[in-house]
Amino acid sequence: MTANRRTFIKKSVALSAYSIIVTSGLLSLSEAKANLLPDTPSTHSLQQTLKRLFKDQEIIASDKIDIQLPKIAVNGAAVSITVTSTLKDVESIAILVEKNPTPLAAKFELSPDLDPFVSTHLKIAESSAVLVIVETSEGFYSAGEKVIVTMGGC
Repeated sequence: MTANRRTFIKKSVALSAYSIIVTSGLLSLSEAKANLLPDTPSTHSLQQTLKRLFKDQEIIASDKIDIQLPKIAVNGAAVSITVTSTLKDVESIAILVEKNPTPLAAKFELSPDLDPFVSTHLKIAESSAVLVIVETSEGFYSAGEKVIVTMGGC
């Protein structure tokens, strides 16, 4: 009983001190905020988004990118996607959904020490193409899949 009470008191004091420090402005929570791309398109078309993100770089279709995505999604609010690649020196993987209000769904910056593998859930507004762009030290490569959504998610 004594140990539980001591643990409770320690945690209460720590939480109170942390709350006071944060609200007084002595500690900034900026490190915990997500980094948005500086020119993140809000309601642009897929082509405009590609132009802004990749600056008219040539994007080559590749069969070395594997996309695991359901062909038919019952609920567009949570569509799981897994992307793997056998391309060498992968630096980043971007996932775009053609008909979403914001086409850029996710962009992952990868360490060269990691295998090129990402998995996440997407919100998809309506039936559309999902495009994956893989950036390597040699250039940009893409692959895509079509998803039919029966109930929209955005």
